[in-house]
Amino acid sequence: MNAQRLITMIINTVTRRLINLGINKGIDLASRKGKPRDQMTAEDRKQAKNAREIAKRARQAAKITRRLGR
Repeated sequence: MNAQRLITMIINTVTRRLINLGINKGIDLASRKGKPRDQMTAEDRKQAKNAREIAKRARQAAKITRRLGR
């Protein structure tokens, strides 16, 4: 394996992780409807947790679908 291919592989791995981090932060922000956690009521926190769980299940379903498509 040459150096260029190794560098590309590392860059792709780092990019993928950063994109996933950004997506997760965005889902978390959307589930909280833009409110900071300390300004949320108990009902808001419950709804945000439910939304995060739904998003997690959607990511898992997408992952399984990609595996089955191979």
